Amino acid sequence: MPPNRNGNLSVVYFQEFVLEGFEGGLETQVLLFAVFLAMYLLTVLGNLTMIVIITLDASLHSPMYFFLKNLSFLDLCYSSVIAPNALANFFSSSKVITFEGCATQIFFFSLLVTTEGFLLGVMAYDRFIAICSPLHYPIMMCPSACARLVLGAYCGGCLNSIVQTSFTFSLPFCSSNHIDHFFCDVPPLLRLACANTALNELIMFGICGLIIVSVTFVVLVSYGYIAVTIVRMRSAAGRHKVFSTCGSHMTAVTLFVGTVFVMYAQPGAIESMEQGKVVSVFYTLVIPMLNPIIYSLRNKDVKEALWRLKHTAT
Repeated sequence: MPPNRNGNLSVVYFQEFVLEGFEGGLETQVLLFAVFLAMYLLTVLGNLTMIVIITLDASLHSPMYFFLKNLSFLDLCYSSVIAPNALANFFSSSKVITFEGCATQIFFFSLLVTTEGFLLGVMAYDRFIAICSPLHYPIMMCPSACARLVLGAYCGGCLNSIVQTSFTFSLPFCSSNHIDHFFCDVPPLLRLACANTALNELIMFGICGLIIVSVTFVVLVSYGYIAVTIVRMRSAAGRHKVFSTCGSHMTAVTLFVGTVFVMYAQPGAIESMEQGKVVSVFYTLVIPMLNPIIYSLRNKDVKEALWRLKHTAT
């Protein structure tokens, strides 16, 4: 930064950022581009397939699959917030993103990821009601109740997104405009601020920790009651069906909560940007790509619906 007339360093407030992405030469960039593109295409194909199957097959018009369709929609959207821009930057000479574009990316990414966390908790509650109170299930999980639960998840996501985005972009960015990441995210941006970020870090850790704890609590309590119910079941076929359905959901919850905790809800995450990039790839591309596979391969109803749809099309 050039000195001003008084001999002090002048403060420059940047209106755009540069996404540095991953280190490496042309061969590394080509390899990473191919990997990112393959994962993103599989993510789009898998989640769109789940949305189409659940929409078109009447046998899947139930609360569980209504939530699963919303999960696929969230996976498709939040990977699309990140992947296209990241793919374009692999071979871009500037890798510039505007101040407004960066804020928009953070807002929608935070909104969608937080909503997915809450939705996973809602899905655990849905399984608890279905297995432990089957007679009350049609009333408690009627279409209007399901819609309210999804809306509540989006409201929670929107609230967190507004708080994170507003607090982050209220900071002055004047030390550098080079973001050591492949997309705009809160931890690498806090490193660029030329102001005290202790409050921002506390808010990020606090809110993310609260979300993770609340979702984990709902999941553990729900599956605790489900485990008791499974033990009392006499039918082996019934136990197998419950394990199949709940196993898929538990796998998805474990992957999501584990990676979000590593990135946002532990002290020291901000200082470990190289680790953060790898973890970010996992929850922005790998998890959205795996979720349709997890739910389709372990779900007999989805596989049968896919078979019916395939034969109807031919």
